[in-house]
Amino acid sequence: MRDERRGQLRELEARARQLEPSAEQRAAWNGAVQAYADEFIDALPGGKAFQPDEEQGRLLQDLSFQEEPRELGQLLQILRKEVDRPGINPASGGHLGYIPGGGVFPTALGDYLAAVTNRYAGIFFANPGAVRIENSLIHWMCRMVGYPETALGNLASGGSIANLIAITTARDAKGIRPRVVEKAVVYLTEQVHHCVQKALRIAGLEEAIIRYVPMDDRYRMDAGALRRQVAADQSAGLRPFLVVGSAGTTDTGSIDPLADIADIAGQYDLWFHVDAAYGGFFALLDELRPAFRGMERSDSLAIDPHKGLFLSYGLGAVLIKDVQAQLRSHYYRANYMQDSVIDTDELNPADLSPELTKHFRGLRMWMALQLFGLTPFRAALQEKRELALYFHEEVQKLGFEVGPSPELSVAIYRYVPLAGDPDDFNRRLVARVQRDGRVFVSSTLIQGRFWIRLAVLSFRTHLEHIDWLLEVLEAGVRELEA
Repeated sequence: MRDERRGQLRELEARARQLEPSAEQRAAWNGAVQAYADEFIDALPGGKAFQPDEEQGRLLQDLSFQEEPRELGQLLQILRKEVDRPGINPASGGHLGYIPGGGVFPTALGDYLAAVTNRYAGIFFANPGAVRIENSLIHWMCRMVGYPETALGNLASGGSIANLIAITTARDAKGIRPRVVEKAVVYLTEQVHHCVQKALRIAGLEEAIIRYVPMDDRYRMDAGALRRQVAADQSAGLRPFLVVGSAGTTDTGSIDPLADIADIAGQYDLWFHVDAAYGGFFALLDELRPAFRGMERSDSLAIDPHKGLFLSYGLGAVLIKDVQAQLRSHYYRANYMQDSVIDTDELNPADLSPELTKHFRGLRMWMALQLFGLTPFRAALQEKRELALYFHEEVQKLGFEVGPSPELSVAIYRYVPLAGDPDDFNRRLVARVQRDGRVFVSSTLIQGRFWIRLAVLSFRTHLEHIDWLLEVLEAGVRELEA
């Protein structure tokens, strides 16, 4: 019986060992993937930022998983046709819609090494080096925004999870238990990112009172209106506990008056959270530091390296001053993990977030900052802001109505035709730009009006892309008015 079982195990081992390719196989696969990546990157300057796809990936839907392996060459052909050609190309410098990132090359190197080594970055005991790298990145961001050395946080998948971690921590730190949720009050503006409302719902605060604070003519929170509303709510016996400010809104790139909000939060004992997912890294520019004054007085802050540091998607961060409050909200230790409790000055990322299984996502950021240094990142951020300002000036010469001058690198604009519905006109203009495909723009509704958005944040976006957009807009207006 024993020999029979050992024989079965040997047979299974032989088949399972196919999962460990030989050095020759690895070299062939690495070469093919590297060639594919090089071809993709080299084709970006002349490629399209948007390509309509009538098939909508149906081939992928029909591609079955089978017992026998497929050739890598076949899979790369499928990826080229069905994934990397159609839709929005976030790697393109022509991606001027939503909030682009870009994907600097060391991101891929860091992700590759993290995947090959499969290091676990959740518990210090499992990999001290990975945890120290990730915590060092968080400490660096804390220093950048003006937080004390005692602050920490977590590297998350993006702003959505970062905001959720902060809001959950704020809820618990301010004692908002289920029995008082209906009297709890949250303050934000209509320009706050939708993931904040989503986080409130997930955190069990759907029944809380949400106050949408009025804004000024630059779409920034009106601090005076906030103060009056908080005072009225407190007098009415409600529980004001959280105010969310934005440091770079998605629609307009506006920065709320953070210092004034911090004053109010301090006066009324509110948790002050800043969503700086898009705009936070612009604080690296000395000329913009005054616009972020008060950020350092917040209790927590969300910021996305996959936006302002041009990394590939999948890396956000939450920074929190009261680490013990974050720990109380997220810590849990199972019996089977008793061996991981060791004496160290490093906090475990898994104890500070909902994630236990946590891949080494920080390596992509660490590699990029180490290989490039900070200088080119500052230069790229400066360039993106200047491109937005340039566009804001030039598009007015084409007869477009514009929103406020960009504080960061987002601008809104619309064309008002001599006759007809402006919203319909601009809707058709956006469709024409997208059909052209060289650049991609998006649109939004602000106070019921249709606006086109310019969002410059790809490290590959340069003057030629803005000139292409101006050219396509001018031709589009001519065509539509005719």
